[in-house]
Amino acid sequence: MKFLDLAKVYIRSGGGGGGCVSFRREKFIEYGGPDGGDGGDGGSVYAEAVDGLNTLIDFRYQQHFFARSGQPGMGRQRTGKDGEDIVLRVPVGTEILDEDQETVIADMTELGQRVELARGGNGGWGNLHFKSSTNQAPRRANPGQEGVERTIWLRLKLIADVGLLGLPNAGKSTFLAATSNARPKIADYPFTTLHPNLGVVGVDNVEFVVADIPGLIDGASEGRGLGDLFLGHVERCAILLHLVDCTSQTVADDYRTIITEIEAYEGPLAEKPRLTVLNKIDALDEEALAEAKAALEEASGGPVMTMSGVAGDGVTEVLRALRAEIDEDRLRHRAADAEEPEPWQP
Repeated sequence: MKFLDLAKVYIRSGGGGGGCVSFRREKFIEYGGPDGGDGGDGGSVYAEAVDGLNTLIDFRYQQHFFARSGQPGMGRQRTGKDGEDIVLRVPVGTEILDEDQETVIADMTELGQRVELARGGNGGWGNLHFKSSTNQAPRRANPGQEGVERTIWLRLKLIADVGLLGLPNAGKSTFLAATSNARPKIADYPFTTLHPNLGVVGVDNVEFVVADIPGLIDGASEGRGLGDLFLGHVERCAILLHLVDCTSQTVADDYRTIITEIEAYEGPLAEKPRLTVLNKIDALDEEALAEAKAALEEASGGPVMTMSGVAGDGVTEVLRALRAEIDEDRLRHRAADAEEPEPWQP
């Protein structure tokens, strides 16, 4: 299994080293006084979004990440060595969830983003810290603070501009292969795509990313077929490209099936803009195509575009429509960022 989008990880930060109880012992110095050093701090556990990863497969073979503890303090006012930190390298788009799989700890949406998951324990004070005029020979030191141990879940949601939706064999993988350098598996049986695929598509000297997910069937929200777990990979898309097979005898029902599953999915998918496209138009004559398009327009209540991923008919027009919606989405995000108030300062 090369693609993995959900992983359970056990992490533990390092504990702090204990302080030292020590007294200065040198020749000709009768009252040396305390000189116990502090313990070192424990190592922390971080997560960092890095480039070059698009799966969580690395966490399939290693689920435990334990940072080193700090070393205890020593005499002659020597502080113990701090424990080394551990960094979990995750793909961009990874959500870090608590053990309940609902509480979001962090959302790694930017390259280079770094989040602390478990802070290392502080080192304990040596007896040098407890010296005073009334206690000139303290014989006590603090133990180091214990580390933090927790279980987290890593859930990957691919970051793409366009998400492909449709029933199995609707032509999603064919469209991705025809418009990008991606080479997904293509065959004449359902559920050929078993894991999401990404492709970089270009039109009019502008590139954007398209995500292809396994097909949905009626009852996918209840676990039928491959379920709807892969819908999380198109949650971040600017627009959804809904492909409908025009050779089907139930074009309107096929459209409603996907819409029903999107609405049953808990997330913002139902509110995202959608572009409905009738695919495989090279397989029908003009009269049958007109009937299928009319039925789909009535079911969707909006305009429907037509194309053929194999023959290339109408593909450029579809890509331009997608690009226009992506540009509008980016403009909306820039406007929202510009309207954010500056932090208050006294």
